[in-house]
Amino acid sequence: MYEPLFSRLSSQYHLIAPDYPGFGHSDAPGAKEFSYTFDHIASVMQDFTEALNLKQYVLYMQDYGGPVGFRLAVAHPERVQAFVIQNAVAHEDGLGPLWEKRREFWANRNANEADLRANFLSFATTRQRHIGSNPAPETLDPDRWTDEYAFLGRPGEADIQTDLFYDYRTNVASYPAWGKWLRQYQPPTLVVWGKYDPSFQVAEAAAYQRDLPKAEIHILDAGHFALYDKPDEIAALMTRFLGPRLSTSAPPK
Repeated sequence: MYEPLFSRLSSQYHLIAPDYPGFGHSDAPGAKEFSYTFDHIASVMQDFTEALNLKQYVLYMQDYGGPVGFRLAVAHPERVQAFVIQNAVAHEDGLGPLWEKRREFWANRNANEADLRANFLSFATTRQRHIGSNPAPETLDPDRWTDEYAFLGRPGEADIQTDLFYDYRTNVASYPAWGKWLRQYQPPTLVVWGKYDPSFQVAEAAAYQRDLPKAEIHILDAGHFALYDKPDEIAALMTRFLGPRLSTSAPPK
């Protein structure tokens, strides 16, 4: 998903897009060998930034990148120069009706795991993550969801994703603390929100603005993976947003 930024912004910025453990082309140790929690993945990413000697950075956060990024920010606010937030939730406002069944899974894993797996990891749900409420689904490249579904079908991947999604409840419990952090540190923030997202409600963009009155908010004709849909628009917004801030602003203290 991040390739469009590399092709458009790499001449201006040092861009880094790691795959998390269990995702993409990173190692995927089995769920019995590796604890798939957001705390653990954030710890791995913290080690990653230190291995690369990244003293300051802008965090581009999308979906699971939100809870990982917020953990990095809370641990080291002095390193955060700015946020770019794209369909990543940090308030209850962003969790719509689809999350009711997911909350039942968090409340009673044993009773609800089979149904969760059947739905959450299915081809239909994978496709819907990309299409959402887009009024012109025929314009979207079907390779997007068929590729994702192929990754989900790798050996052991269902266990990995189920464990991690069960741990998502810890993110929701952290929303009040993250909101407090935002209000305290007021990081420069650009929000680019795909309004066709089936999981994360567009009301989340306004929730960020409550905490960050100076945040720049853009609601796009795009879905959950907005970089696929609006790469030129997002890259242009980032260039305008980051240019003056990275050259003149100090990191939060």
